[in-house]
Amino acid sequence: MKLWGGRFEKDTDKLVEDFHSSISFDQRLYRQDIQGSIAHARMLGEVGVISRAEAEQIISGLEGVLEDIQVGKAEFEVGAEDIHMNIEKILTERVGSVGKKLHTGRSRNDQVALDLRLFLRDEIDVTKDLLVKLVETLLALAKEHLTTWMPGYTHLQKAQPITFAHHVMAYVQMLTRDLERLKDTRKRLNFSPLGSGALAGTTFPLNREQVATELGFDGVTLNSLDGVSDRDFAIEFLSAASILMMHLSRLCEELVIWSTGEFQFVTMDDAYSTGSSIMPQKKNPDVAELVRGKTGRVYGDLMALLTVMKGLPLAYNKDMQEDKERVFDAVDTIQKSLLVVEPMLRTMKVNTNVLSEGTKKGFTNATDLADYLAKKSVPFREAHEIVGGLVLHCVKRNCSLEDLTLDEYKRYSPVFENDLFEAISIEYCVNQRKVQGGPSPEAVGKAIEESELQLSLIKW
Repeated sequence: MKLWGGRFEKDTDKLVEDFHSSISFDQRLYRQDIQGSIAHARMLGEVGVISRAEAEQIISGLEGVLEDIQVGKAEFEVGAEDIHMNIEKILTERVGSVGKKLHTGRSRNDQVALDLRLFLRDEIDVTKDLLVKLVETLLALAKEHLTTWMPGYTHLQKAQPITFAHHVMAYVQMLTRDLERLKDTRKRLNFSPLGSGALAGTTFPLNREQVATELGFDGVTLNSLDGVSDRDFAIEFLSAASILMMHLSRLCEELVIWSTGEFQFVTMDDAYSTGSSIMPQKKNPDVAELVRGKTGRVYGDLMALLTVMKGLPLAYNKDMQEDKERVFDAVDTIQKSLLVVEPMLRTMKVNTNVLSEGTKKGFTNATDLADYLAKKSVPFREAHEIVGGLVLHCVKRNCSLEDLTLDEYKRYSPVFENDLFEAISIEYCVNQRKVQGGPSPEAVGKAIEESELQLSLIKW
């Protein structure tokens, strides 16, 4: 008989039972469910709703159930619907009727809200550690390539010379913001909904604060309707996860491009590449491509839960059972992606000579030539036009700005002198961009120090 079956005269149809059951996926919450139940039972004993002896008997039984689940001895039943009722059923079979007192003052509605908050809090902590490791790898890569020149791009067209370190540090900034978003999400989810009951609290004298403190929460939710029906914390996590995956996807997109024969900026390690079943020469960046592809999964998880929640009246509705698979999928996807991206970056070879050569084509120093004129009191718009004419001249001659003679330059402006050649050298172009946040080794070195400090201060 169902634990809720008192008012029913017929058994649930088998099709409905299979459709209704969530044990196939929410069994993943077993540890959080037992953790919450132990805190709830202890509180019930201390406030006198049940005796302390009964509370200890329930707690001991729950600890035994946890041990058996962890070693694979416990079996879950579809007929018991979900992880909450499966654990209560196993507990009652072991400790007898006292196990039936565990659910006093509690509903599955506030119980599952608690479990999901506990689960997400745990997984955010795991994700944070993986993300910190990735940021540390990027920082190490930046330190190694402070003077590795490379072309910067806009519209995927060569634009201005920068350093590989500067390019890498852009991703450090993105991922550091991701850490902050996860921290903020964790802060807002860290309130206990237990005690909200089905929707209207309970008449039992529960000590909600005691349970919240035992479970490591910062406090309790302040409205029982919101306590059971809120999934903002899950949506916020999925949003942060989507932005994180977007950043990883952008990084992986560049690695895919950079590892092509046309670019050859990097060479992926064999351990993080795959081959072709028909083309013997192929070395494919499949890991980077998969991360790029899996980003769509997490976007889908976010949109699915937003869509589930958009039209729900207060309070709990069965639609909300759809939250867990979306959260589980996003957690698994981002953690697996982080696990593989970090060593992929750590083991790849950066082809410094190719990167440096790339700055010499595409007129990446054209802006610096215009700045040269502007510093000699030529209005910048006029300087822009002069340099544009020089670039067109070079295109027609199939040469670079460095190849032109001073006489050729003077045909476009008498302001040009021999010092222009130093001004358009790649090293000078980069080194002089010392503005805060700029690509010079000096500026990037300071950015690395600031990022390391910022990383050390992200605590929770």
